[in-house]
Amino acid sequence: MNKDIPGPGGRIVGFIDIGTNSVRLLVVRFNPNQSYTVLTRQKQQVRLGEGEFEDEEILPDAMDRAVIVCKKFIDLARTFSCEEFVAVATSATREAANKKELLSRLRHEAQLDVRVISGREEARLIYLGVVSGTPLGDKKALIIDIGGGSTEIAIGDERQYQYLDSLKLGSIRLTNQYFSRNDIDPVSPGSYKKLQHHVRDATAHAIQKIQAEHFDMAIGSSGTMINLAEIAHRIKHTGSIPSDGVLTHHDLKKVIGLLCSLPLDERRNIPGINPERADIIIAGASIIDTLMKDLTIPSITITNRGLQDGLLADYLSRMDEFPLLGELSPRQRSVLQLGRSCGVNEAHARTVTSLALGLFDSARKYNLHAFADRERELLEYAAFLHDIGSFISYTNHQAHSYYIISNADLLGFDPNEISIMAHVARFHRKKTPGKKTPDMPELAPGEREIVRVLSTFLRLAESLDRSHAALVQRVRFTKADQDTAYLEVVARGDCQLEIWGIDGERKAFSKVFSKNLVLELRRKELEPIV
Repeated sequence: MNKDIPGPGGRIVGFIDIGTNSVRLLVVRFNPNQSYTVLTRQKQQVRLGEGEFEDEEILPDAMDRAVIVCKKFIDLARTFSCEEFVAVATSATREAANKKELLSRLRHEAQLDVRVISGREEARLIYLGVVSGTPLGDKKALIIDIGGGSTEIAIGDERQYQYLDSLKLGSIRLTNQYFSRNDIDPVSPGSYKKLQHHVRDATAHAIQKIQAEHFDMAIGSSGTMINLAEIAHRIKHTGSIPSDGVLTHHDLKKVIGLLCSLPLDERRNIPGINPERADIIIAGASIIDTLMKDLTIPSITITNRGLQDGLLADYLSRMDEFPLLGELSPRQRSVLQLGRSCGVNEAHARTVTSLALGLFDSARKYNLHAFADRERELLEYAAFLHDIGSFISYTNHQAHSYYIISNADLLGFDPNEISIMAHVARFHRKKTPGKKTPDMPELAPGEREIVRVLSTFLRLAESLDRSHAALVQRVRFTKADQDTAYLEVVARGDCQLEIWGIDGERKAFSKVFSKNLVLELRRKELEPIV
């Protein structure tokens, strides 16, 4: 489908995923500046596949729940002036003998046209959703998504997938097959082994194909995976699991042992568990347990991205002239998306970024610091976002920048990297960070030193574009001895404001690098206007 750039108000689209266990809604506004804003995310359990896999029919109560929830979600989306809906249904619907009845009811009662997708298409969309927010670099990942009725598998890198598969294994399907609705007792070792044997038989062909494909890491998607990781984390720590945590096979087996040892009512009280999943989580756990064992996967990275994010990524890829997918990495897309959503001055942001990187690179050449590509990348993103706080208010916008970066759920970064970028942006003006700054408690001493150095480069770069006219075209350190660092600035036109700005940063520079800063200004003639 061909889509034009949205008009002045932006196009608002609702994405609905009707799964075997839950219905999910994502409402997004596509902005005129080629960014998008998430307006709401909603999820409601409906258990559409409850009892279905015995008779291949969606039960009347389950169908009623799905229709009611979809109607409510449509009503909610319309409060945001949503004008278009993209809706898909997965395993429970595609296997149901009475799926036409469900689709007809959704069309007439909820005014929602739903596309029933194949298992391979579901795997493709999950792949898109995961890789669009996960920095794989040159690595190839095995992606496993355990749903209520099926398990989707994909293997690919950041650019394309090499393998897609869908297995008729899911947490609700297996629970229906091996447990009665009134089964509230602990799960015996024998019963759990029966689950594993079933999974092993159902995955035997896929295991052979996966083993023939090389992959560097494994990523787990879906509510089942997230909840298992949350339980494992809470067993060892307090607090919730980070959004992108790691679940080891060793810890997973401990969690399974605990889950199986308890009756259902006690299982619901395990720290970290979603009580609504307590009756189906053991069946779901048996799938990932068996796959990790048979594929010799020692650990799996957990992500909260999945099919819904894939629907959005697929939609973006079909929009004319929308550049946020293309050749950009997930980190780059995430930073650009955030900046544009907050109306950042891109010309100034890119000028400051270029100047800051010029300072970083030349300073490394003359041993002013020993940081590497990771820190350079964090400086690049912090520099691009340094003025983002002006979206709230120019007054103390550095503090607003810190808050926005810290809380924006930037994709592809770990919490420490986000904290470093936020603090670098925070210290780009006014107060400078000290070696023992008390308001960076979450950072280790080495990370605080990164902030001190990178924020100094950003302060200099910001001063060199003080007029927002890109008068300074290049900056670099040309020499550094025991007492002095020499900075060459190549500028066009009258850049007196920029020079005054540098003068104001000499003290901060000296505190960080223990050297005086000497400025060498070179003028570049303005090109004649033709």
